[in-house]
Amino acid sequence: MRKVKSVDEMRELGRIIATKTKAGDLIVLSGPLGAGKTALTQGIGAALGIAGITSPTFVISRVHKGSVPLIHVDAYRLLGSAKSTFEFDDLDLDTGRESALTVIEWGGEVGARFGEDFLEIVIEFGASEDEREVKGIPHGKRWEGFTL
Repeated sequence: MRKVKSVDEMRELGRIIATKTKAGDLIVLSGPLGAGKTALTQGIGAALGIAGITSPTFVISRVHKGSVPLIHVDAYRLLGSAKSTFEFDDLDLDTGRESALTVIEWGGEVGARFGEDFLEIVIEFGASEDEREVKGIPHGKRWEGFTL
């Protein structure tokens, strides 16, 4: 587990995580509203040369062009709905997962549907208003030995 004390530190953690990724990787983010999932994704995007990342809550997904394309999905509106059984192909993206880095916010329930190799990042509120506790949970051979 890693303690993060500000939004800037959360973005920096995202940059660090991005240096350990490659095209085809899947990162699943979990945590309460306002925990920092989008800030972490902004840091990942910055490391890929992508600016202007915002939460795709209302559009569900966005593809950002960078050194590796970033597919950014927000599954929040799909949780508990008839669409909660969605498959990745249902998103109708013009970029395939195999050629991009995929980050799914609110993806705890759907991450395993996309294969056994994914990195789960759980963000929880810490002791102070700005502090967060971030835990990386590796799934599958691809992420064996991963630490934050």
